[in-house]
Amino acid sequence: MPGPSPGLHRALLGLWAVLGLGLLGLSAVAQEPFWADLQPRVALVERGGSLWLNCSTNCPRPERGGLETSLRRNGTQRGLRWLARQLVDIREPETQPVCFFRCARRTLQARGLIRTFQRPDRVELVPLPAWQPVGENFTLSCRVPGAGPRGSLTLTLLRGAQELIRRSFAGEPPRARGAVLTATVLARREDHGANFSCRAELDLRPHGLGLFENSSATRELRTFALPPDPPLLAAPRLLEVGSGRLVSCAMDGLFPASEAGVYLALGDQRLSPDITLEGDAFMATATATASAEQEGARQLVCNVTLGGESRETRENVTVYTAVPGQPAQLQLNATENDDRRSFLCDATLEVNGETLSKNESTELRVLYAPRLDDSDCPRSWTWPEGPEQTLRCEARGNPAPSVHCARPDGGAVLALGLLGPITRALAGTYRCTATNVQGQAVKDVTLTVEYAPALDSVGCPERITWLEGTEASLSCVAHGVPPPNVSCVRSGEAGVVEGLLHVVREHAGTYRCEATNARGSAAKNVAVTVEYGPSFEELSCPSNWTWVEGSGQLFSCEVDGKPEPSVVCVGSGGTSEGVLLPLAPPDPGARAPPIPRELAPGTYICNATNQHGSTVKMVSVSAESPPQMDESTCPSHQTWLEGAEAAALACSARGRPSPQVRCSREGTPRTQRLHVSREDAGVYRCLATNTHGTDARIVTVGVEYRPVVAELAASPPGGVRPGGNFTLTCRAEAWPPAQISWRAPPGALNIGLSSNNSTLSVAGAVGSHGGEYECAATNAHGRHTRRITVRVAGPWLWVAVGGAAGGAALLAAGAGLAFYVQSTACKKGEYNVQEAESSGEAVCLNGAGAGAGADTGAEGGTEAADTAEAPAGGEVFAIQLTSA
Repeated sequence: MPGPSPGLHRALLGLWAVLGLGLLGLSAVAQEPFWADLQPRVALVERGGSLWLNCSTNCPRPERGGLETSLRRNGTQRGLRWLARQLVDIREPETQPVCFFRCARRTLQARGLIRTFQRPDRVELVPLPAWQPVGENFTLSCRVPGAGPRGSLTLTLLRGAQELIRRSFAGEPPRARGAVLTATVLARREDHGANFSCRAELDLRPHGLGLFENSSATRELRTFALPPDPPLLAAPRLLEVGSGRLVSCAMDGLFPASEAGVYLALGDQRLSPDITLEGDAFMATATATASAEQEGARQLVCNVTLGGESRETRENVTVYTAVPGQPAQLQLNATENDDRRSFLCDATLEVNGETLSKNESTELRVLYAPRLDDSDCPRSWTWPEGPEQTLRCEARGNPAPSVHCARPDGGAVLALGLLGPITRALAGTYRCTATNVQGQAVKDVTLTVEYAPALDSVGCPERITWLEGTEASLSCVAHGVPPPNVSCVRSGEAGVVEGLLHVVREHAGTYRCEATNARGSAAKNVAVTVEYGPSFEELSCPSNWTWVEGSGQLFSCEVDGKPEPSVVCVGSGGTSEGVLLPLAPPDPGARAPPIPRELAPGTYICNATNQHGSTVKMVSVSAESPPQMDESTCPSHQTWLEGAEAAALACSARGRPSPQVRCSREGTPRTQRLHVSREDAGVYRCLATNTHGTDARIVTVGVEYRPVVAELAASPPGGVRPGGNFTLTCRAEAWPPAQISWRAPPGALNIGLSSNNSTLSVAGAVGSHGGEYECAATNAHGRHTRRITVRVAGPWLWVAVGGAAGGAALLAAGAGLAFYVQSTACKKGEYNVQEAESSGEAVCLNGAGAGAGADTGAEGGTEAADTAEAPAGGEVFAIQLTSA
């Protein structure tokens, strides 16, 4: 039998390969380790919160699986290799759920860890004692129930914002919850009224959660200090019925003394004391008044209470009653001398073995009418102004008279018996009247007030103005008592100014006037100004002035006169008629008038005026200007023609006086020659100068010249074989640059030109391309040509055979070309021929005649593409370059 075909053989080999790969895959699956995974493995949940757990495996087909936990479940979602379960109301501090799957007769397990945390929602500070003695310890205890885990908890006890103690419970077991912090604190005075609190911080930031804080309510501490000694009680041993006696109770070393309670009582009668505090001490005073029912022995009690503790002191007091006895009398005849005489009555009584005495005195008053004696009320007073004095005018009399001193005109009243300042306004005569119920007495009193001299602006002004040529005197009136003497001396001189003066301007200056009396002196400076009419001086206001255009100069015309005259200069004729001459302000800080651009020269009349007169002066004004060149007087670009007669640059300048202009070449100096050379081209600097400055201008000179064909060469040189290529290169020197044109031999076809016509090229030369070629260079100043001969030569047999075939082809091409020219482009005098080597350029040739067999040529140019000429000799005048 024939063997299996090659295709079947290849199929069997492929099947075995697939089966082999399958067995290898099953072997790899069998050896792959399977696992169970629980996500999240470790979780931290707020107590009472919920959590989704995802239990999964990589076993391809697990038999069964589940999630074991003691926590409450709310929902379950399943897939082939996973299940997700939501656990709710998680309250246990720590649980370990187990994820399991049964795979290939093995149980895969993954254990997780769920811990709960509880915020410090309750922070409790144990209540403080109502009163805490200073110097004794008290306990601060803070409790945070349920918060945890405790290892993340920190408790801080605070006094106000000050931390007293801070404790972290790091390292505590994870299941530990709640915390207590206790501290023993020494009570101080400054702790009185202080607020204590506790702050709890649960820091779960290392577990990806936040920082939870809470603080307890503040508790106020009240501290006190009460000394062990009882208060000091001061009281009389005997107390008469109906009379009031002062009792006091004092104690030191109390804190806070303002919160101490004081109880003060006489027997059953509670007294109402006045309490005075001074630092840590207090004094309680009260008036004890006994009644008849309290007669006998009684106890006076003082009790001090502070911070729940008290101190007490008791004293015995005997209350007694005094029975009135027989009156004692004394009679006498009163005289004026008995006025204010004292009389004393003394009585004694024995109480409880102690002798008591009382006495009382009285003064006898004898009434009589007022008397004003010179010793008690002088007729004249002299006082210096300024110091405080007490004015006394006393009258004798009983009852004591009232004394009133006033000016008779109803003016000022003297404040008798009071200390007060003495002013000059009090000076004058006063009428003093003493009055009581027994009558009155009257007396005139004169008060003189002396004071130092004063020079005020009314009697002695600070500034005085005199007019030159008049008579004046310098007098100053001073105020003062006694009347002052006044003298005035000019500064720098010794003589006193007296009498009338014939005023000249030299009298101007500063004078010192001094007033003197017994009470002092006063001095004052008096400035004397002498005014006079205006006058001109040649130096300060010149008769001739030259104004320079653009200089910003103003005419300075200063005039002598007081007050300062006003000056106006007005043109008096010609172009300056009525024109104001701008004047520089006399004060450098004053605002100057605008600077004129143009100023008409001529004669100006300057008029100076002040309140004392006016004067005039003639001023001749001339106007000049600095040099100025611009494009119109000195063009920045100038052109010369080579070979022309040498000339200077066309540059001039405006200005007065007329500027002198010199031009020099920058860099290499220009060589002096009779005719212009192209070496004269370059940059020239022209400088215009007159007495008011210079102006410079840069001029660029270009030299133009006729064209010259400097080079005409063929490549390859000497000649070209039929079918070969050749190139003619024409280079011309000219300015402005020359336009290049060509004249080719009659019948030369397929000629190519470069973009600027400088190169003529022929591809596949034939016999008609042989002959004379002419290159012409043309610009505005002339035309220059050069010629070159191109020879096309080869073997005679090639020429004979090729000539016959080539002739036929040329004849056919010529006929076709003639037909094309006549039918299309030659109607407009042009046509396009694509070069053989696809150079991307097209040459437009203008035929010199109609019909086949006409001679053709080519010339490159920049003339418009639609122009055409056909001169004799077959020369081409226009070339159009178009895109391929």
